[in-house]
Amino acid sequence: MRQPLADEIRPQTLDDVVGQEHLLAPGAVLRRLIEQGAEANMVFYGPSGTGKTTLANIIAKRTQKALRRLNATTASLSDVKDIMADAGTLLAPGGILLYLDEIQYFNKKQQQSLLEFMENGKLTLIASTTENPYFYVYGALLSRSTVFEFKAVPARETERAVLRALDIQRQRSPLPLDWDPAVPGYLATSCGGDVRKAINAVELLVQAARPGDGGALRLTLPDAEAVSQRSAMRYDKGGDAMYDAASALMKSLRGSDPDAALHYLARFLEAGDLITPCRRLLCSACEDIGLAYPQAIAIVKACVDTAFQLGLPEAQLPLAQAAILLATAPKSNSVVASIGAAWGDVKAGKTGDVPRHLQNVHADTTGFDNVQHYLYPHDFPRHWVDQQYLPDALAGRKYYTWGDNKTEQAARAYWEGIKGDRA
Repeated sequence: MRQPLADEIRPQTLDDVVGQEHLLAPGAVLRRLIEQGAEANMVFYGPSGTGKTTLANIIAKRTQKALRRLNATTASLSDVKDIMADAGTLLAPGGILLYLDEIQYFNKKQQQSLLEFMENGKLTLIASTTENPYFYVYGALLSRSTVFEFKAVPARETERAVLRALDIQRQRSPLPLDWDPAVPGYLATSCGGDVRKAINAVELLVQAARPGDGGALRLTLPDAEAVSQRSAMRYDKGGDAMYDAASALMKSLRGSDPDAALHYLARFLEAGDLITPCRRLLCSACEDIGLAYPQAIAIVKACVDTAFQLGLPEAQLPLAQAAILLATAPKSNSVVASIGAAWGDVKAGKTGDVPRHLQNVHADTTGFDNVQHYLYPHDFPRHWVDQQYLPDALAGRKYYTWGDNKTEQAARAYWEGIKGDRA
């Protein structure tokens, strides 16, 4: 069976690992732990293709423990027990280093089964996950481990791995092999920080290369674009990447940066996800623009409805319009602050009875509302009369504070003219 190039040329030393400077630079804590042969339980958290498995292999070589690998997507509790049966035997006299990939797919019971062996020292665990471990890894297991976050590898670092893969392919090729100068950089950029994906693209590119007029193989930029299409973006519906992009879109709208908002919107469009950005756009219209431009919610709702009627790719136009509108609109969070304060009081039990004059007409009354001493505002000049609306326990409580935008200040001036110091 042919071994994938990405696995075949996997780095064997720390100096050959690309990226993760925050973890592996000289003097960094993780590098010191590895170089000193420390046996610590670790959780490697980060995107695919960033060196988690590679680093686990390097660590295993520096210990006297037998390396065992499991993938939680297919492994079971019996697989763990079979591995631990070797602990202390001639098969693993120094103990076992278990590399458990995709630990988020182990349920709580399966993760708990590891604790006993971690406690008695028979097992050193290195678990990897692409999802936030604080959401998916059992707390007792996390408390016995150190979490190290891996980050997407920068293009300049990925290009080192691409050039190494190209040189190896050139040495193996039965025909002369060359490539357009722009190919390495393009592959490094288009992989989105996933080194494995970049090396796989090199392998595919070489396999698809055709001899030219001189009999030599030439890797061209158009071919590189073809094998790398739609590969630069990380997106996993329901995963961290999706929520990170949604958070970035919302914060870009709030921060009044239309360029960043369009960028994150484009990520969702490329992934074919309309629901997530539409929810963020609608939420931003209420949360971040609010009363500074009340018409925004109606406009954004119309844009969202239009997007769903059109579908992709045309949906990009109304959604881009909504994103630009929200990013450039005046901002106010007075709605968020006021309902948050009001809801906070209700959650804290600060309610009280509805004032009698605001209650619905009860069986013990006859006639109209004025029997309960309710003052009908439309019967008074300028449609307002001073009366208590909050329960007695909250009388005088202020939740809403006028925003400093033109719309809310105009409303403030209007009501101050009517209510005076009660506005």
